[in-house]
Amino acid sequence: MSNAIINQIEAGQLKADLPEVVVGDTVDVHVRIIEGDKERVQVFTGVVIARAGSGLTETITVRRIVANQGVERVFPLHSPRVAKIEIVRHGKARRSKLYFLRDRVGKARRLPDRTRGLKHAAKTKDILKREAEIARAEAGDAETEAVQEAPEASEE
Repeated sequence: MSNAIINQIEAGQLKADLPEVVVGDTVDVHVRIIEGDKERVQVFTGVVIARAGSGLTETITVRRIVANQGVERVFPLHSPRVAKIEIVRHGKARRSKLYFLRDRVGKARRLPDRTRGLKHAAKTKDILKREAEIARAEAGDAETEAVQEAPEASEE
């Protein structure tokens, strides 16, 4: 009985707009920082090396390199402090925990892109931007055609 009540309360606090984050992905985690009475958003960019928990207690561990030092942060996915999570790149990983990346240095630290490899990662991002622009342009053309067709129908 009490378990059902707890699950019901937790279900109301889960975020619905989270992207599907997989181990190996490079993500931008937008974190709300409160300093005094001011609030700002700080972006933490890094590779997801672990995912743990489930439900409201689900967390991801993100690792990045700052001034030749590895920095890892654990983010609760459903925390109100996490404003937004954006996936920058999909990395190919064959393990659920990428702790071996802690020992890697330089280019050996990189993961291949899940779609086509490291060389094509940048090209894929550019292609996606172009496709989005074309889709927006086509949507704008469709709207203008619909507006032009509507007065013709009313004249008849």
